[in-house]
Amino acid sequence: MTKQIALRLPDDLVHFLDDLVATGAAASRADVVTRALLRERRRAAVERDVQLLIKHGEDEDLEAMVAWTSRQPLDLD
Repeated sequence: MTKQIALRLPDDLVHFLDDLVATGAAASRADVVTRALLRERRRAAVERDVQLLIKHGEDEDLEAMVAWTSRQPLDLD
């Protein structure tokens, strides 16, 4: 399901969106905004994971970090 929303953006960002669409780098303005929001959601999830690792004091061993991360829920929605 999708919802239509209205938002205001500075002129320079609208020009950037339009350039991406005009050059074929994106299918539409909505495509660019969607990709940016998905990227931001992934960044926030990674930041959350890093903070959890710091808080719970797992050692710096990569295998231990991977094991700990694999036990965490994937609540990205």
